[in-house]
Amino acid sequence: MSKANLFYAQSGGVTSVINASACGVIETARKNKDKIGKVYAGLNGIVGALRENLIDTSKESKQAIAALRSTPAGAFGSCRYKLKSYAENKREYERLMEVFVAHNIRYFLYNGGGDSQDTANKISQLSLEKGYPITCIGVPKTVDNDLPITDNSPGFGSVAKYVAVSIREAGLDVASMCDSSTKVFVMEVMGRHAGWIAGAAGLATEQEGDAPHIILFPEIAFDKEKFLRKIKSSVKKYGYCAIVVSEGAQNKDGSFLADAGGADAFGHVQLGGVAPFVAKMIKDELGYKYHWAVADYLQRAARHIASATDVNQAYAVGQAAVEFALAGKNAVMPAIVRGKGKRYSWKIGEAKLSAVANVEKMMPRNFISRDGFHITDAAREYLSPLIQGEDYPKYKNGIPQYARLKKQLEKKKLRKWKTS
Repeated sequence: MSKANLFYAQSGGVTSVINASACGVIETARKNKDKIGKVYAGLNGIVGALRENLIDTSKESKQAIAALRSTPAGAFGSCRYKLKSYAENKREYERLMEVFVAHNIRYFLYNGGGDSQDTANKISQLSLEKGYPITCIGVPKTVDNDLPITDNSPGFGSVAKYVAVSIREAGLDVASMCDSSTKVFVMEVMGRHAGWIAGAAGLATEQEGDAPHIILFPEIAFDKEKFLRKIKSSVKKYGYCAIVVSEGAQNKDGSFLADAGGADAFGHVQLGGVAPFVAKMIKDELGYKYHWAVADYLQRAARHIASATDVNQAYAVGQAAVEFALAGKNAVMPAIVRGKGKRYSWKIGEAKLSAVANVEKMMPRNFISRDGFHITDAAREYLSPLIQGEDYPKYKNGIPQYARLKKQLEKKKLRKWKTS
């Protein structure tokens, strides 16, 4: 009987280090070619499996796969596609099983956040019921850092570094202009319900007066009057006020400050525009000249300033995922475990997918200052190690050089998939 093949897919919003996890998966699988046949990557995530669009990674050179470690975004394409329960849409699950059987796929590694871990868990359970066991391993990824059990999520450390560096530099810019020009700068960062990214911006504050002066967290209900008083105080004391606001900042009733209307494929409310909303409020109420910026995709695509710690951890969870699969583990996810002691250390542990799926980890209240506008020393102790070190990509003609893959598809064996 031929060796079992492995299917790997990327899911949800990509990061600057998700390809490092892909690199870890593929390189580790190649080292175990006596146990694993081909490594297929889904073209555009799990949708690639449904459409039988399987990228044959064996066609990629050793150099191209190695280059994934320093390449941002999703090299094989990602998707926002949430599988419903088997009872709600058994056609999809049956299709996945057909594709896996047709291509002798016995290992399924899904690289994503909570929704993705839920998908991997569902497929694991169903495969056992159907008598064609698929070893399902989750590979953690999310810039929001909201996955439970794992100390932190690969992808977060690099976003944290980008945000802290950006507000440090922008703050210096505003400080130099505030006497006769801009008094307020507002930077919007990602974070739907958890304020980890916004909190990371606080690492830029090394001494009193440093930006950011105010951070708005989703975990702290927005108080307009208190917020405006804080801005006036900052401008009076330092000449300017630099603000970082999470896209998920909320009012007391739980509504978002900036609800763009609509929802994404996972059913999440579409957010955006909280920076201009807050900036206009400041202008209307206080009259200060302002500028605002939305970090958006830039914060999660910035591989040029990735955290070396983050890159190493992203690779390690990809490597561990293959090792877990070969060890016979199933429905689990490699988790980062922080060591004890003053000097930062970490190792790989494991978490059950059922415990990770659809659970969000919020910023602890003791990580947020008493007034709700900044981070505490406890937060600094947790966050600081995650942004340490630089892992620069190779440059050519002044531009980073990233992997360019062939993405050659395996020949299809089944009928064309049609969505309902």
